[in-house]
Amino acid sequence: MSNNSSQQATLDLSIALMARPSVTPDDTGCQDILSERLSQAGFDCEFMYFGDKKKSGEHAEVKNLWARRGISEPVICFAGHTDVVPTGDEKNWTYPPFTPTIDDGYLWGRGAADMKTGIAAFTVAAERFVRNYPEHKGSIAFLITSDEEGPSINGTVKVIEALEARNEKITYCLVGEPSSTDTLGDIIKNGRRGSLGAVLTVTGKQGHVAYPHLASNPIHAVLPALAELTAATWDAGNEYFPATSLQISNINGGTGATNVIPETLEAVFNFRFSTETTAEELKSKTHAIFDKYFKDSKASYTINWKLSGKPFLTPEGKLVSACQQAIKSVTDIDTTLSTSGGTSDGRFIAPTGAQVVELGVRNATIHQVDEKVEVDDLGRLAQIYEGILENLLLD
Repeated sequence: MSNNSSQQATLDLSIALMARPSVTPDDTGCQDILSERLSQAGFDCEFMYFGDKKKSGEHAEVKNLWARRGISEPVICFAGHTDVVPTGDEKNWTYPPFTPTIDDGYLWGRGAADMKTGIAAFTVAAERFVRNYPEHKGSIAFLITSDEEGPSINGTVKVIEALEARNEKITYCLVGEPSSTDTLGDIIKNGRRGSLGAVLTVTGKQGHVAYPHLASNPIHAVLPALAELTAATWDAGNEYFPATSLQISNINGGTGATNVIPETLEAVFNFRFSTETTAEELKSKTHAIFDKYFKDSKASYTINWKLSGKPFLTPEGKLVSACQQAIKSVTDIDTTLSTSGGTSDGRFIAPTGAQVVELGVRNATIHQVDEKVEVDDLGRLAQIYEGILENLLLD
């Protein structure tokens, strides 16, 4: 496959997708474009809807696409999302965010990096591959959601549940998130840390600051516990993951008056944790710290936990090797494996036993005003994806 032909095809599809204002959780027709093309390439396309069409927000109905070509194993799945984050004030953009614009070697617009160009490259790669190898072994699949940038409760996680219920397994999964840092293909994510969030509520007794013996200050009660919490060492990490970290992101307490001891304090914190520990262990250690300080306190505490995803790791093996070889063939660079960054929908797919990696364009402008991606990288990314298919399905 020539870079020129893949370049124009990927660019054209990227522009068509980016012109759709698919702010999460709205798909705004993006998946219809993909379904039409994939159907022509021999894929069986199935739309899956989860959520309530009568509601908005996190319970709104979400459109998902599951497309598959082939009935045998291995199943190589391209996973991605058509929803994008809000634009912010459009006046701050050099070009209108949903009017894809080519300038200075870049394609500008919301979704340029995260991740409509990745989806376009997936599609072009699959089209080219099945055209060249119509009798290929195994299966190629697409799992596309419009609920990745939002609460992520009616998207990939629900599709995976449906697939598991009918015993439809994914062998290898390539998530098209923008993984590259300095140049295309320099980084692939072969794992992600887990994310455990917590909302801490401390309850005391409101009173006058001049009469503290008649009140119970939740701020004073919690400070020693928070100090120990932030100083704690949770694990040392391992060769793939850094040590588990904790960050407090919000603390709210007080009435606004200077002479009132408040009744409650709320603190929000988050663990990003490695495979060296578990969510249950983190919860247990955290409660042990707070129990120690609140055992004889007039104040009390509660913690509302939310596990967004467990850590996952795809060690060096067939999928990682196929990616490394394809990147080397197209870019002539040796890629680096990484587990850094936030979470992705890979966290829902990996627990099924699938090998999962993330590989996409540069992530320098994701979620920013003036999001953009190098035009020259689009065709090369499609070539890399096609090379991965060849490495996995033609050996």
